[in-house]
Amino acid sequence: MLPERTSVEKIILAEPRGFCAGVDRAVEAVRSALREYGRPLYVRHQIVHNRFVLEALEREGAIFVDNLDMVPEGQRVIFSAHGVAPSEWDHARERGLRVIDATCPLVTKVHSEVERYAADGQSVILIGHAGHEEVNGTLGVAPGKIMLVGNVDEAARVQPPNPDRVAAVTQTTLSIDDTREIMEALKQRFPALATPKTDDICYATQNRQNAVKELVEVTDAILVVGSKSSSNANRMVEVARMRGGRAYLVDSLADVEAAMLDGVAALGLTASASSPEWLVEEIIGAFAERGATVELMKLKEERIRFPLPRPADP
Repeated sequence: MLPERTSVEKIILAEPRGFCAGVDRAVEAVRSALREYGRPLYVRHQIVHNRFVLEALEREGAIFVDNLDMVPEGQRVIFSAHGVAPSEWDHARERGLRVIDATCPLVTKVHSEVERYAADGQSVILIGHAGHEEVNGTLGVAPGKIMLVGNVDEAARVQPPNPDRVAAVTQTTLSIDDTREIMEALKQRFPALATPKTDDICYATQNRQNAVKELVEVTDAILVVGSKSSSNANRMVEVARMRGGRAYLVDSLADVEAAMLDGVAALGLTASASSPEWLVEEIIGAFAERGATVELMKLKEERIRFPLPRPADP
């Protein structure tokens, strides 16, 4: 908890921050389905990577499961924003499950790119983090035809069957700077490398990382509100530290420690794409009670909205 007195004189609050369009859509898809169909409503894996969001949805009636075999036959199930492999769709059909697909459209875009490249006979390199749910789903789009690369060293070692027929896509929540380095390393090795016409990294990920870069220039330390399981939250902290800033990942106000504030007069505050705004407001309120002022640093206005997925068949 915060000490009674701190050296923090002002909070510089980044905008944009918090929920992106894909997360907002996924969370609302669960709530909309609960209103429409009632309980039980099953959700495959975490709908988003934030425990406060998950706990709230559980209280409202959502049941999170690790695999589809945990869903009774014929029941409704929501696929999370991270997407799933085609084999999961097959499994759902076999068990008569009624699926509501809350996959982020930007993840669906990556899946479509993989399908296109694989159908064209190209080996696909996926830049991403092993074990992440989004990565697992993308790998399942073309089993055996995708090679996962997580850093520049791995990019230097990857061995596609035909170096002249290689394509590359990326996980949507990566660090922009790290991804650029990996992609450049791949292009040096494979001059004919095919890449998507538009960047795979999510617009919200880009905007939040850009905001962190600006915060580093005008603050003594930065708090990033987000869960440890959130890829985009961790990348925001990494971006700040790579720029020489002090940055800390906090789940909520309860995680803010006095040592994080030592010698800090101007404190930057932002939130990952899966963090609800009330967590930010709670932190602002605590510092305001101790005399800190709030200054808004607005970099860009986000107007992207995704329509809700179609409801499951009745």
